[in-house]
Amino acid sequence: MARKDYWEKILRFYRSRRRMPSYSEIADLCGFRSKNAVWRLVGRLERDGYVEKDKQGKILPKNLYGGMKLLGTIAAGFPSAAEEELVDTMSLDEYLIPKKEASYLLTVKGDSMIDAGIHEGDLVIVERGVTPKEGQIVIAEVDSEWTMKYYTIEKTQNTKHRTPNGKVILVAANKKYKPIVPKEELKIEAVVRGVVRKY
Repeated sequence: MARKDYWEKILRFYRSRRRMPSYSEIADLCGFRSKNAVWRLVGRLERDGYVEKDKQGKILPKNLYGGMKLLGTIAAGFPSAAEEELVDTMSLDEYLIPKKEASYLLTVKGDSMIDAGIHEGDLVIVERGVTPKEGQIVIAEVDSEWTMKYYTIEKTQNTKHRTPNGKVILVAANKKYKPIVPKEELKIEAVVRGVVRKY
């Protein structure tokens, strides 16, 4: 059996269970009798860019969708002559999820970020452990409630000392919603890195 066939079996397991199989589960899936054969397969899959290992040695999927052809650009304004030209081959995983071990998906509920192009039912790809920059969309716990909003800093000035007094304000991308000013506690859990929507 070819390496790609083994990867397809592992991928089917991942898609049905939403986790990667253990080494013993890979042995069962692929019909291997020894763990040594599993180690060799995982090493080859890692070299080929299908999987990677985290700090604990756990297997993570790296290239779920395979490479897709990138065929130039398309005008979103006025029509222009379209010409098919192979620019590159791109993996959606690499493009959307640079730090897989720190990333996860959330399903969007509500319409507070609709003017940012994020609709109810979309999936957002978020990354933990990042210090947010002003203007980024964040996942935050504000006074014990979770929300997704723009991270902004109010730039008021202390006239006595002439120093900026930066107060964090979370701002919706919908005029129906007022900005959120934390009363007691603010914890930034993650920064939004991408949006996935099916048509």
